[in-house]
Amino acid sequence: MLDKAKQYPKLGSQTIFVNELTNGILDPAAPMLGPVADGGTIIANTAPGCWGPMITPEIRGGHEVTRPVAVAGAEVGDAIAIRIRSIVVTSSATASGNDEPMAGRFNGDPFCAAVCPGCGVEWPRTRVEGIGPTAIRCEACGADASPFTFTNGYTIAFDDERQVGLTVGNAEAEAFAEDADRLMALPDASIQHPILTFAPADLVGIATRLRPFLGQLGTTPSKAMPDSHNAGDFGAFLDHAPHIYALTAEEIAEHKTDGHLDVNTVREGAVLVCPVKVPGGGIYLGDMHALQGDGEIAGHTCDVAGTVTLEVHVIKGLDIDGPILFPVLDDVPFLARPLDEAERTRVQALARKHGVRKVEDDAPVCFIGTGPNLNDATTNGLERAAELLGITVPEVMNRATLAGAIEIGRHPGVARVTFRAPLNLLDAKGIGAFARGVYNIPSASA
Repeated sequence: MLDKAKQYPKLGSQTIFVNELTNGILDPAAPMLGPVADGGTIIANTAPGCWGPMITPEIRGGHEVTRPVAVAGAEVGDAIAIRIRSIVVTSSATASGNDEPMAGRFNGDPFCAAVCPGCGVEWPRTRVEGIGPTAIRCEACGADASPFTFTNGYTIAFDDERQVGLTVGNAEAEAFAEDADRLMALPDASIQHPILTFAPADLVGIATRLRPFLGQLGTTPSKAMPDSHNAGDFGAFLDHAPHIYALTAEEIAEHKTDGHLDVNTVREGAVLVCPVKVPGGGIYLGDMHALQGDGEIAGHTCDVAGTVTLEVHVIKGLDIDGPILFPVLDDVPFLARPLDEAERTRVQALARKHGVRKVEDDAPVCFIGTGPNLNDATTNGLERAAELLGITVPEVMNRATLAGAIEIGRHPGVARVTFRAPLNLLDAKGIGAFARGVYNIPSASA
């Protein structure tokens, strides 16, 4: 276990370049990169998440996320604000779809406890033989060893500018499968089998738009767990599981940091504030998605490789349990958006008419909640908001109804609780400046 007394240097490198990946386990005892300076920059090449690792039994989590980076001065009980400066898709094609676990090929959980159906080896090393859903073969015995297959899948190509995508037919999908590593732009350190290998083509000729975001972005949990399970919904699968990564419900709640969000508003221009549960924080990222509708209802979307630039800031003493998001203005729900000049003029006239001396100064903020289901996730988000701001849950509920919204992050159990919160309360917690910056609100001294 990591020595909690360990302290990282007060100063760190201004820029840390990351091209190392994990084997799917977030382990607080594993060495971190860095530290990066408070206010410094992390530049990373990320690997596709979900499907590639899911068909690679050697990987012990649902993703290959980056090796965590320590932030100088970040101590347990602090928080780290992450400005997402850029997200660039480097894959030119990918494949995805709805999944079906393969019986007899895992020990309780196909995401993190794969077993070869032929020789019984746990987390077997595999190789690719040909293309299609039976191409993943155990190196020891030759058995078809992928823990997952598609129920309905597609192959999608992107334009050179990464602005639009189009699903392709069988012949093109099979051609892509023969050149999968290059088309998916797998990072040098990646060991995953590219999902293009399966060549699915159930949906043909569907056009869509790209709007990339990070499905995984956060801080290292305080106990080792599969990266895909660092959230309240998937984390629930670890509760008394039959494999070595089993945790109790109490341990999951205590140690997770909810870094596996799949929230499509965690994109370029947003600020994500994350809890620090180990010295240095341990910023990690991955599972870039080229696009996704709210909820990721198919269970998966278009996983891609890409490059990411982050700027990190330590917030001392902001003892939070899960992420807080300041989404870009276009992603803020209608009622939660800051009033424009004309609306403020109308409101001031209404205040004078009805004897209201002061109109509240506020700004949008989104509290991420997670749980085994969406009801529990919503309650978790409401409670996190109330605890941080020092108000009651009923008040949060009213604010989210009057000037906000409850939205699905990921089905089955990630919710977004967004509302305009009083700026004086955000300032008191040291996060008002981020709201002012993202939404171009004048500073308190202006």
